[in-house]
Amino acid sequence: MLKTRFTEMFGVEHPIVQGGMQWVGRAELVAAVANAGALGFITALTQPTPDDLRREIARCREMTDKPFGVNLTILPTLNPPPYAEYRQAIIDSGVRIVETAGNNPQEHIAELKKAGVKVIHKCTAVRHALKAERIGADAISIDGFECAGHPGEDDTPGLILIPAAADKVKIPMIASGGFGDARGLVAALALGAEGINMGTRFMCTVESPIHQRIKEQIVANDERATELIFRTLRNTSRVASNTVSREVVAIESKGGATIDDLRHLVAGQRGRGVYEFGDPDAGIWSAGQVQGLIHDIPTCAELVSRIVREAEAIIDARLKGMRSAA
Repeated sequence: MLKTRFTEMFGVEHPIVQGGMQWVGRAELVAAVANAGALGFITALTQPTPDDLRREIARCREMTDKPFGVNLTILPTLNPPPYAEYRQAIIDSGVRIVETAGNNPQEHIAELKKAGVKVIHKCTAVRHALKAERIGADAISIDGFECAGHPGEDDTPGLILIPAAADKVKIPMIASGGFGDARGLVAALALGAEGINMGTRFMCTVESPIHQRIKEQIVANDERATELIFRTLRNTSRVASNTVSREVVAIESKGGATIDDLRHLVAGQRGRGVYEFGDPDAGIWSAGQVQGLIHDIPTCAELVSRIVREAEAIIDARLKGMRSAA
């Protein structure tokens, strides 16, 4: 068993996390991750209202008695959701772990900490990690350029970002972006992290609530099968490469594109439809470069067990063997 400051602080068996994913972080996946001994997060804003979130948390509790959390992502939008009401739903439901992401989480961290909630803040730069530490985050999830979703604008890959953050951040830190197997876990630990966060890899599991054809597409894809959209808008997002994302990139490449020029292509409901109906070209959907390391669709229990078992074997046999040989 691999014990780290992260597993001890958050009361989980293994240093593996399934972070929040829009339309994907639902109770059936989160409960399966928790039952496997890892830490899963319900995605708050996948639920239409705070009351729906309360019901989803209750549904998850019916399927597991192990720790799980809720992700609250704060992003700029023309019609912002009622973040404070979602936050209160989390507190009222007795959830003790929250993953924040996106814009400055200071207000949310302060209120969550008052209620005894531990907070992991997900960020893409060392400077953001240090600020989250200063304002009270209990742990950091540091997201490298390889990740699905928003990698920030610095384009720093995990091989550099993780140790750079580990040199300065004092609270526990998990590594995110490009992780999908035991080799990644061992590497993250060696680079100074206390565990790993996996998104795309957990999307491609039996319990993941997305269409089977999308899981099969992830298996078929390789590490080149992503696009970076919204680069010209300074809001970069890594998504699966398909006819829609390539059209977005083509429009942006002409220069001067605005969100209004792209809105019909990137609408959230189109992306949600990908997961519901199984057409990988129906809209924009998030996937990381780790697709190149995903070759099957296991249960969450099988996946977590395999990663931990193989990580222990790498540490015990390969790494210790190298030292003995020397």
